[in-house]
Amino acid sequence: MSERFDFTGDELAPAYRAAVDAIEAGDLVVLPTDTVYGLAADAFKADAVQRLLDAKGRGRDMPPPVLISVVESLDALATDIPDNGRKLCEEFWPGPLTVICHAQTSLMWDLGETQGTVALRVPDHENTRELLSRTGPLAVSSANKSGQPAALDVYDAEEQLGESVAVYLDGGEATGGQPSTIVDLTGDTPRVIRVGALTVEQLRAVVPEVAAESDEKADETPDEKADEKSDDEKLAEEKPAEDKPAEDKPAEDKPADEKPAEDKPADAEPTEESVVASKEDEAKTDPDVRPAD
Repeated sequence: MSERFDFTGDELAPAYRAAVDAIEAGDLVVLPTDTVYGLAADAFKADAVQRLLDAKGRGRDMPPPVLISVVESLDALATDIPDNGRKLCEEFWPGPLTVICHAQTSLMWDLGETQGTVALRVPDHENTRELLSRTGPLAVSSANKSGQPAALDVYDAEEQLGESVAVYLDGGEATGGQPSTIVDLTGDTPRVIRVGALTVEQLRAVVPEVAAESDEKADETPDEKADEKSDDEKLAEEKPAEDKPAEDKPAEDKPADEKPAEDKPADAEPTEESVVASKEDEAKTDPDVRPAD
């Protein structure tokens, strides 16, 4: 049966004790962070991590990040960290920055299909960092069912996750509300994977060479942009001349008994083809029409 503990004020001993016991037993704990509420498990217990993924309804192809208590733990879990990536960590930790690094090969853990990497963060939440100092690194994902909004308070998390969690730590409403910004440090240049609470501009104020997806789109050549045309557009361009509508053919190709356009009554009902064509013309010219997501 799940237990809920107050995680505010000065009387935190019962909350810490219950959370540490749950983590050591391989159970799940919901805890507050500076962004949203998190669902936590012992990062070094494979069955606990799998329990976390099952609770969220998520597969091993989406491994959880790992929360650590201090910046100094970075080198214990990751390797080959570029200097510019280290600068970002030193500037924005504790805070809403998650960095993807090459994982230390000596670590005995199984977070899922990580491809030899690990996502790390130091949360800007004093009580949660104290808990991390007692438990060690925790695999932590947002406290919600996959596809649902991240929980901003313990009651929302409890409603979504129910009895799959052993201990709920109530730290009040999450003040951040936005997920962390994710930066890939596995290459020579830090690359933004997801923009969250930190903007690209904030990152570049510290490391100007930070790359973002918007930069790649801006650098596309006209030929590359042409490749993004829809299949319908490509088919339309490749359509042979003989497939053109009859009205585009020379007049002499029309049957002799066909009535000229001027003989058509003024109040004639529009054909289905003309209605469709008219709607297509409107869609092309309407500046408020957005492409499908």
